[in-house]
Amino acid sequence: MSLGQTHNGAALVRVHGLVKHFPVEDSDEVWRAVDGVSFDISRGETLGLVGESGCGKSTAGRCILRLIEPTKGDIKFAGRDVTAMNKSELRQLRREMQIIFQDPQASLNPRMKVGAIIAEPLVIHKIGTKEQRRERVAWLLGKVGLDADFMKRYSHEFSGGQLQRIGVARALALNPKLIVADEPVSALDVSVQAQVGNLLQDLQKEFGLTYLFIAHGLAVVEHISTRVAVMYLGRIVEIADAKELYVRPLHPYTQALMSAIPVPDPKEKRERIILKGDVPTSRNPPSGCRFRTRCPMAIDECARIDPELREISPGHSVACIRVEGYASAPVSEARP
Repeated sequence: MSLGQTHNGAALVRVHGLVKHFPVEDSDEVWRAVDGVSFDISRGETLGLVGESGCGKSTAGRCILRLIEPTKGDIKFAGRDVTAMNKSELRQLRREMQIIFQDPQASLNPRMKVGAIIAEPLVIHKIGTKEQRRERVAWLLGKVGLDADFMKRYSHEFSGGQLQRIGVARALALNPKLIVADEPVSALDVSVQAQVGNLLQDLQKEFGLTYLFIAHGLAVVEHISTRVAVMYLGRIVEIADAKELYVRPLHPYTQALMSAIPVPDPKEKRERIILKGDVPTSRNPPSGCRFRTRCPMAIDECARIDPELREISPGHSVACIRVEGYASAPVSEARP
C-alpha cells in the first residue's frame, strides 16, 4: 500500500516532497516551515494533520491551495499539477478547493452582510442571477443550521460558533471537492467544537467532501478523521488509519500527544508523558532526528540518522529508528 493510499478509492490529492522555506530578513538563513512532506488524500476521506504550533501544518495546507507558493515539491489535485498552474487555471481550481479559517471573526468582512459574504464566491465566478444567489445563500444557511434571515445581519451580531457555521457555508458555496479546515474549532468553546465537528461530518456524507483537517491535538481529530498524520518541525513523523493510531501509537512524539488527551473517567489514570525542553526553531533544526532533543527514547545514533518514513505495518508508517521493526521496514516515501 502506498503512502496515504486507502481502500476508500483513488487519491484526490497527492503531495510529494513539499518544501516551504521562508527567508530570514537580513540573513542567508531560512525558516524551514515545511521540509519534505509527502501524503495522499483519498476521495471522500478526512486526513487529520496534527502537531504543535509552528510545526508547519497550516503552511502545508495553504501550499496545497497555492495561497502560499511552495519552495519546491509536487502537488497534484485530481491528476492536475497545481504547482504548474497559471493565475487563470488557479482561478478555476478555486471552485474545487476551499478553506475554512481558524478565526471566524477575522476571516469575515465586518462591513458586509452575511448574505453578501456567502454569495461573494458566486459573484466572483459569475454563477447565477442575483435572485438565484440569494436562494443559494438561504439554502446554504439552512444546511449549516442557521436561519435564512441571518443573511441580512452583520458578522458582529453572531457568536463564535455561528460565525464558523457561516464560514462553512461560504466554503460550500461553489460545491468544492476538497476543503482544507485550518483548525476550524480551536477558537470555539468545547461544546461548540463538538457541534461544528458533527456538522462537518454530516456535510461530508451528504456532499461527498474530502477534508484536510488541521488541528493542534489528537483529541480534536479522533472522531472526524479517517487517517491521521502527525507533524513535528516541518516533517511528518507518523501516519496511520485513525483507529490504528489511537490504539497503537509508535512514534514517541505521538505517544506524548496521546498521553495529553483527557480521560473522561475520573477513576481511570493515564500516565502523562512530559516532554523536556522547548520545540527547537525551524531556522536551525537539530541534526539527525528533529525530535531527539526532547525524546525520552533518544540514543546517540539519533543525532546522526535523519529517519525517513517507513511502513511498519500496512498503512502505518513512522519515522523513528527506535521503533521495533523499523530497520527492515520498506520506505514509505522518497524525501528530497
